[in-house]
Amino acid sequence: MRKNKEEREKKNWIPRGSSGWPLLGETLDFIACGYSSRPVSFMEKRAALYGKVFRTHILGKAIIVSTDPEVNKVVLQNQGNAFIPHYPKSISELLGKYSILHINGPLQKRLHALIGGFLRSPQFKAQITRDIEESVRHVFSTWMQKQDRRIYLQEESRKIAFEVMVKTLMSVGRGEDLNLLRTEFEEYCKGLISLPVKLPGTRLYKSLKAKDRMLKVVRSIIRQRKMAALEEKQGMNGLLNDVIDVLLRDTFESSAAEEAQPRLPLDSIGENVIELMIPGEETVPTALTLAVKFLSDSPVVLARLLEENMELKRQKAKSGDEYYWTDYVSLPFTQNVISETLRMGNIVNAVWREAVKDVKIKGHLIPRGWCVLTSFSSLHMDEANYENPYEFNPCRWEKTGASVNSNTFTPFGGGQRLCPGLELSRLEIAIFLHHLVTTYRWVAEDDDITYFPFVRLKRKLPITITPLVSA
Repeated sequence: MRKNKEEREKKNWIPRGSSGWPLLGETLDFIACGYSSRPVSFMEKRAALYGKVFRTHILGKAIIVSTDPEVNKVVLQNQGNAFIPHYPKSISELLGKYSILHINGPLQKRLHALIGGFLRSPQFKAQITRDIEESVRHVFSTWMQKQDRRIYLQEESRKIAFEVMVKTLMSVGRGEDLNLLRTEFEEYCKGLISLPVKLPGTRLYKSLKAKDRMLKVVRSIIRQRKMAALEEKQGMNGLLNDVIDVLLRDTFESSAAEEAQPRLPLDSIGENVIELMIPGEETVPTALTLAVKFLSDSPVVLARLLEENMELKRQKAKSGDEYYWTDYVSLPFTQNVISETLRMGNIVNAVWREAVKDVKIKGHLIPRGWCVLTSFSSLHMDEANYENPYEFNPCRWEKTGASVNSNTFTPFGGGQRLCPGLELSRLEIAIFLHHLVTTYRWVAEDDDITYFPFVRLKRKLPITITPLVSA
């Protein structure tokens, strides 16, 4: 009787909602909304019926969805002791046992801090700014070779982002290795959302084989770094050039004070480098493409962006100085355009977590073993948080200011798993926009955005470019 009473009380605390159809749940409606122009309508309908926290059944799992910023904050900050990352089976199969995207506790915190510290270091910022500029100029130079000067911006932005990402992770420049990694990584990503079947010929099997071929390249680089460090007899105490150096140094350092701290196994460094490519592959190129689309539809915003960036270009031409990281991130309106693009784009629209114990938040019970989906897109498109949320209006950030750090603006996640590369991502977008608007005029063709399974432009955003006379 006591057990039955506890179960009844527990059910009363579980958020209200619907399980939908047998087996299918509400998956079909969820996917249909993802292909519509208003993907948050799935969340909006149910939030109106059951409240900002509700339960549903999608993609084969019973889950609790939160569109409440305070609940989202608690879920994101209680990492490891109450919630752990949860991914679809296909993604879990493609991630290694010691993947930084999967691990929890002290080791995750340590790796997150090490990588984040490196990406924020003055040495890295100075070098990566030059690398991004060079990659942008290289891709731009190929545009003028096209007879009709018509390009697909989604593809071109991927070239830039991938080159910068590989340079950041393993210092690989243009050449055979970069081309091989690009080809195999595209094959690898195709299996992220697929049936979790590893039989020969299946999508997941092909992606795992692509990962093996990438690992050969990455592990070869790691071996060369180790040998060079041994020959120089200084271990990994030299300058850190990329994430591989960061992970290698942490693996080999063994001071008495840090002996007891958990470390990433040497054999898993290669896998982690590949898996760190996944977030960068989605966020930056999609944001670049969406920014150009939104600007193309907003001539007043584009004119103001051009004015700000042309002023910076004139200053640099007059002084003869090179561009620095601070030059790009100090462009206030450009940063507002980036924030508004990230808000409306909802490239990372939610994260999944699994409760490792019963958790009560704001009167809602999330039972142990249940998944909770913290919806970011619902916050970004809520009229209570943003006036006219479906209007591209970078000026709203001049009024809100500190909102870029609030619970209602979470394009890079939050808590202990806040994306360590968020500053790098914003820099890359700022550099691309600066050189694009000060070098070309363009006319974009009509294109639609799809949001499932990833944010994409249906036609890859074709644009026709015309060089500026002053460029």
